[in-house]
Amino acid sequence: MKQKIIVNDKMQADYVYYRTEPEGKNFHPDFKPELTPKEMLELGVFGGRYMTDCREEFPEEWFKKARLCSKFHDPELNFFEINASKPLSYWRMKDWIYHEDPRGWFQWYCRYYFGRRCEDDERQIKRWKAMVRHIAQVKKNCHSKELTCRKKQRQALLHWAYDSREI
Repeated sequence: MKQKIIVNDKMQADYVYYRTEPEGKNFHPDFKPELTPKEMLELGVFGGRYMTDCREEFPEEWFKKARLCSKFHDPELNFFEINASKPLSYWRMKDWIYHEDPRGWFQWYCRYYFGRRCEDDERQIKRWKAMVRHIAQVKKNCHSKELTCRKKQRQALLHWAYDSREI
């Protein structure tokens, strides 16, 4: 299976990649996200601002119940109704943005989940795994499923496909 995807949105023009794996399948053995991109968008991540001009790239189903706002970042759209994001300019300054995914980690994850594999996979999976430190902090400082405890960390974990509602 190899499907060519051509991307034309506000941040990329004529970017081409190939889906070489079935959607949601054949992940690296160390990469076990707890949430799909569709579930993340439905829960509310990134203040709803993320992916508002990228709908044509991904399955329509991902966006049917997505909590999005094309005009501005609205923390109230996040599951925990709190801002747990740094601006894209911060991520660029830190040199954390892979040139093929100008929106950052979540764009990489959406494309990976969708079936793209690329040279940045190992780095992004390593970054995803590093989020376990936040899981440890929530477990150490909160009662099980106490969703009002450490809301910012819980929201950040949702941004990285960890289901912090279950911690």
